[in-house]
Amino acid sequence: MARTVDKDIKIAVVESDPSRARDIIDALKEDAWENVVVLGDVIGLARKLAALDPDLVLIDLANPSRDALEQISAASNAQSRPVAMFVDRSDDEMTQAAVTAGLSAYVVGELQPERIRPVLKTAIARFQMMSQMRLELEAAKQALADRKTLDRAKGMIMRARGIGEEEAYALLRKTAMSQNRKVIDVAQALLTASDLLS
Repeated sequence: MARTVDKDIKIAVVESDPSRARDIIDALKEDAWENVVVLGDVIGLARKLAALDPDLVLIDLANPSRDALEQISAASNAQSRPVAMFVDRSDDEMTQAAVTAGLSAYVVGELQPERIRPVLKTAIARFQMMSQMRLELEAAKQALADRKTLDRAKGMIMRARGIGEEEAYALLRKTAMSQNRKVIDVAQALLTASDLLS
């Protein structure tokens, strides 16, 4: 589900250092992002984020382990909202783990207040792009599955009635129109009935 992203978004900041958390909040408020909640530790993070349901998550970790990164990514639900992570140090394995976890932005180097806005804008844009790609992929998968269902149903009609493919499709379409249903629904019902009878 794509979220709308504007100045009224709710941002969860995961930062255990109060001083750094204050710097992040100040930088966000400077850019007119006022709805900010700081979560001071990662213990129970999934539960806290589920209750808060933020539109965006910003995580600042000095030196995360791969396990911590995976847990935080899962807790922040990176597939349903932009998640930007700042880390002081990283390596190739951690970078790959961040990509695999679906983070929208993974920034190595000390968090600088002036970098927050461009990183979050990039994270939001990347998240929206990836969400669109996921929707298109799901639509393509559904279209392929529907095509297979239609082909199977047409095949059954062709064998049962001794007619060609065009006539079988026309019969499916006519039945769908008379029942005020979609052709794919009629085809699926036919296959389901056939499975029950065989």
